[in-house]
Amino acid sequence: MERKEQGNMEMIKILLVEDDLELSNSTYDFLESFAEVTQVFDGEEGLFEAEQNVYDLILLDLMLPELSGFEVLKRLRGKNVMTPVLITTAKESLEDKMKGFDIGADDYITKPFYLDELKARILALLKRSGKIDDGAGLSYGNLTVNTKNQTAKVDDVSIELLGKEYDLVVYLLQNRNVILPKEQIFDRIWGFDSDTTITVVEVYMSKVRKKLSGTEFAEKLKTLRNVGYILQ
Repeated sequence: MERKEQGNMEMIKILLVEDDLELSNSTYDFLESFAEVTQVFDGEEGLFEAEQNVYDLILLDLMLPELSGFEVLKRLRGKNVMTPVLITTAKESLEDKMKGFDIGADDYITKPFYLDELKARILALLKRSGKIDDGAGLSYGNLTVNTKNQTAKVDDVSIELLGKEYDLVVYLLQNRNVILPKEQIFDRIWGFDSDTTITVVEVYMSKVRKKLSGTEFAEKLKTLRNVGYILQ
């Protein structure tokens, strides 16, 4: 596997929903150079994966077995899963494009497409949704995070965020005003196959709050009892 690009793309997770095996594999190989990619090949599996809500972007074909891409998107938006969706399809009609946008698509690319154009559209969507920074870094009040060199500052004073502390702060900044269940945070930061337990989330939330005590970030990071957390 190619070494992934470092910096502001390092935590990006993409769900690729495409039933054409050859196209899916070629797209997967390309995306793997800068993102972590999960492949699925029908609408039902795509819906199941997307509902887990741990992805930063969904590449969604329209003509899928089991459930169409339109139906997958409609159900996701109906359940308030607002992950950015880039539709990929051989259909070129204005009617299909408008239908996709009406039910919640964020962008549209018609097959066959150039992989470099696909990457440009992905980057644009990720920047628009705040999943990656545009070079200025991520910020919240007097907290700024430089995702290129993985450093953090409060009022220009460096704050040492170690390992998962840094990953957790970035994930929270990327998902402001989104309720994040503890299970979702655990799956995203530590991984499904981690040998630790979900209580590690509370431990690291406490560490982050202490290190960022007195900041607007710490004040607006709320615990939702028996649910999870939200950065308001």
